[in-house]
Amino acid sequence: MNETRAGRLSGRIVAATHNKGKLAEFNDLLAPRGLEVVGAGALGLDEPEETGDSFAANAALKARAAARVARLPALADDSGLCVAALDDAPGIYSARWAGDGKDFAGAMARIERELLARGAAPPWRAHFISALALAWPEAFEGRVDGHLVFPPRGTSGFGYDPIFIPDGHSRSFGEMTAEEKHGLPRDNSLALSHRARAFQKLARALID
Repeated sequence: MNETRAGRLSGRIVAATHNKGKLAEFNDLLAPRGLEVVGAGALGLDEPEETGDSFAANAALKARAAARVARLPALADDSGLCVAALDDAPGIYSARWAGDGKDFAGAMARIERELLARGAAPPWRAHFISALALAWPEAFEGRVDGHLVFPPRGTSGFGYDPIFIPDGHSRSFGEMTAEEKHGLPRDNSLALSHRARAFQKLARALID
């Protein structure tokens, strides 16, 4: 990995994730910027235990661990869904709610059960958070607000995308294309997703 005088990173970067859906989004968002992305799984890197108390802390933990072992700059994401009526749960535990088998259908059903058990009335407000950290590390957080719908809609994206409708839109992330979510292919100036918005902040920090 090289660094120009302008501060722009170029070359190879480790995506500190074993999540195939997340790795695909990393490639979507970084390839147009001339970065070659290699996943942690391809390098045989272990997944560190996420012991942080925030998205940014967990992202930094994963980035440092990957960079230390791979000896390459590493970029990590920690992200999740925060549901207002559930006191922002599942939050940093979003992946854990899906279990070891990554059963997001079960996790989405659990959210619906808990909302109904609390007697929460729609619209069920929620937001996605994505915190990005490079190995030095610095975190870049993106947020998109919206509300939840049940049953889940659409089969695009991954995770909780089918139940989340961003403000100003009538379709869930699960019904949107990558181009609609990330502002692809030329740039993400019209980024809608929380991860693409976090990438915007990251890109500005690398260029400035």
